[in-house]
Amino acid sequence: MREVLELSRGRIVVSIGWGVLALGSGLGLAGLAAWLIARAWQMPPVLDLSVAVVAVRALGISRGLCRYLERLATHDVALRAMTTARTGVYSALAGADIWTLRRGGRSSATDDTDPTRLRRGDLLTRIGGDIDDLGAVVVRAFVPIAVAVVLSTAAVAVLAVVSVPAAAILAAALAVAGIVAPWLSARAAREAELAVRDDRREFTAAAVTVLDHAAELRVAGRLDAALAAADRAGRRAVAAEDRAASHSAWAAAATPVSIGASVLGALLIGIVLYGSGTGAPVEPLQPAAPGGITPMALAVLVLLPLSAFEAVGVLPAAVQALTNGRGALHRITAAERRSETDAAHRTRLGVAGPARYGTADPDDLPRGQRIAVVGPSGAGKTTLLMEWAGLFDTPRPGITFFAEDAHLFGTSVLENLRVARGDLTEGEAETALRTAGLGLWLDGLPDGVHTELVGGAAAVSGGQRRRILLARALVSPARVLLLDEPTEHMEADQGGELLRALLDAHSGLVDPERVVVVVTHQLPPDHRADTVVELAPGGRATIRDAANYSL
Repeated sequence: MREVLELSRGRIVVSIGWGVLALGSGLGLAGLAAWLIARAWQMPPVLDLSVAVVAVRALGISRGLCRYLERLATHDVALRAMTTARTGVYSALAGADIWTLRRGGRSSATDDTDPTRLRRGDLLTRIGGDIDDLGAVVVRAFVPIAVAVVLSTAAVAVLAVVSVPAAAILAAALAVAGIVAPWLSARAAREAELAVRDDRREFTAAAVTVLDHAAELRVAGRLDAALAAADRAGRRAVAAEDRAASHSAWAAAATPVSIGASVLGALLIGIVLYGSGTGAPVEPLQPAAPGGITPMALAVLVLLPLSAFEAVGVLPAAVQALTNGRGALHRITAAERRSETDAAHRTRLGVAGPARYGTADPDDLPRGQRIAVVGPSGAGKTTLLMEWAGLFDTPRPGITFFAEDAHLFGTSVLENLRVARGDLTEGEAETALRTAGLGLWLDGLPDGVHTELVGGAAAVSGGQRRRILLARALVSPARVLLLDEPTEHMEADQGGELLRALLDAHSGLVDPERVVVVVTHQLPPDHRADTVVELAPGGRATIRDAANYSL
């Protein structure tokens, strides 16, 4: 876990130190306050209590101050670690063959550690909830456990100075609250993890599916069924959590029972020691006889255990955080291991280039080339474009991949095009939109290119969305344009016309000096592509000149 989070040992030690000082101030405050109450009962001169009074105030202030500093230090460590872990997850996913995931598909495979088998809801859980669980390990587990060990040892040692039997009872009670209760809590967390994991994942995936595809589901008449499936998954997750809560209840009861037993034991021992037959002082101001204790010691003996349990009271939650963190760590590291396997798969896809050009590097393609990549769903067309764009290793300047599901932002049309080029002018944006076939649509907008697309893609039709994304590609300064399914959601005639223009260097749609690579399922019969890359399932590629390619 430390390798994934890249935890700083020095920062963790500082966090633990502030935590020890915070709870140590509380422990000292309880003991000193108990002594002060009992001593004040003896009505000594006020000056005899001045040091104790000032110390109580100082401990009360330092407790809050040290707690604040401990929170700052601990969350600084946790947030740094979460940033590092999330960066690692994004890097691993960027290096993984997740093109099936990007389409929201799901394989029949049951391996939930394979990122290519994840739906978008599953991916959201990993880069969100799992990273949060790892960060919670630092805040709720590492630091609290270390602080509890130090403070419990100190409390038992202090109480042993007054009474060894009372210290033994406190040690046993602390063991129950600090070991047995966390064990029960961990067992409950494991049962809940096993019982809830699948249902929670299914609910997240179903909910994301409904949110992303509500319009399509409504048209297909399946929206109610999808909502019902998400509702059933949510109910199953809640029911599983309720069933796994019994051990959590016992763990929650262990700490107050231990506190009561410790205080009661200390009180009984204190009464015995303070009783007349064991050497207690006859007068309050007299020192204790051999074998007895003073009133101040009796007060400390009874009240100190109450504060000692503050440190161990959080251990059940700490163990639950550790259990959740281990599960999250397993899923995250599995994604990173998978990326190594994906590299081999991408290497097999990369052999498409040598058959025609001697290399799979688009930088070596002649200027003005028009290349079509065709093949059935699942053959690896999108993966090939992502590999050429360097999205699996190092992005390549001058080569830009325009994804099939690229995002439209809820801002103006102009700002949506400026995603590709930040210095784009209004005139250039209008020209690109008209070139992409959106002239009539643009003329109908109330504010032209400054019209806001409320809801992003929800503000336009599927065909308009594809043409806006095409306009974004046209304004890009890239020398090589990699276009994934640019005609999806268009009518067949319009899509065929657009493909012909994209694959014709002299159509005027794209600068004839730029290289255009287009992924499509079906080429129009009269296209003018220079080369056709035909991919078959499994990554097998066949390179054909357009003249030798027949549909």
